[in-house]
Amino acid sequence: MQNKISQKYINKKFWRKKTVLITGVNGFIGGNLVKLLISLDANVIGISNDRKKDRFLKYEGLLNKIKYYKADISNYNQIKKIVSENNISICFHLAAQVDVNIAKNEPFHTFESNIRGTYNLLEVLRTSKKIKSIIVASSDKAYGEYELNKLPYEETYDLRPRFPYDVSKACADLITKSYSTSLFNLPVITTRFSNIYGPGQLNFTALIPDCMLANFGYRKFIPRGNGRNKRDFLYVEDVCDLYLCLGYYLYNDNKLSGEIFNAGTGRGFRVDEIVNDICMLDNNKDLYCSIKKSYVGKKLTGEIQHQFMSYVKLNKMFGWKPHTEIKEGLRSTYKWYNGFLKKYNYKDFL
Repeated sequence: MQNKISQKYINKKFWRKKTVLITGVNGFIGGNLVKLLISLDANVIGISNDRKKDRFLKYEGLLNKIKYYKADISNYNQIKKIVSENNISICFHLAAQVDVNIAKNEPFHTFESNIRGTYNLLEVLRTSKKIKSIIVASSDKAYGEYELNKLPYEETYDLRPRFPYDVSKACADLITKSYSTSLFNLPVITTRFSNIYGPGQLNFTALIPDCMLANFGYRKFIPRGNGRNKRDFLYVEDVCDLYLCLGYYLYNDNKLSGEIFNAGTGRGFRVDEIVNDICMLDNNKDLYCSIKKSYVGKKLTGEIQHQFMSYVKLNKMFGWKPHTEIKEGLRSTYKWYNGFLKKYNYKDFL
């Protein structure tokens, strides 16, 4: 993997002993971010509502290196207690209900987590005198559906969500924007990233881990559409690098508060293209042929057809760009799953 463009925001002198709160610490982005922050000697406070998924943290030897709280971000009093007990200076708000299928079938749970959870956290942090940098993870889904010729999404685009998950993220965006205004002056940035993949992703309904399971022979891969819809993918190490970049610059310049940043590769990958790349990791032509047959007659419902993201604004302001090519990222992800699934049963994470 190439070296990052700038090492300015990745240095122990800045991060050493800083108290950093990560909500959704058991998610694979949170877990990978923990790994990076610990290497920089930061004090990490982690919040998660589900101990079962801490196996990623255990597998990576990270769980005993952080201060871990089991709490639900939709519970205001729990979050208030955690913040009051710790002098938090930087927060990465990653906690969310991220499964689009769950959102379609259980919208209430999704709204509680993604909307209530966001304003609970921001309201608690509003009273903190130590906080200097808050990064809120939104999603490309907040934009809703745009015609293919209008892509990649740019930060100036209107939010047009329709489906439950998309609406939940757009609502959280607007709430975050409100807290960044002169009324509250909370130092907060919103990120809208494309699909994130890589080691530690234990949501096996997502495209890449789901197809990986099929490639390992654990279960059948059932596509949700005809394979022609386009998605953008960011490797998790690039995402964590970007989070540190934004956390660092907002900490040092509160004029960045209220900014929104998109991140992706700037191009759309056909789902069928990604499936083929995964199958070819094992030269599994038979699997790919069987999946290709199952595309026939499939129609994507309750989801946006095509999505990919620009990173032009990030590049102009901070010199950031993604460094991991999709095939390189898939190879690294494959190797990680190969080790993890020998130790744990994937069914425990469904």
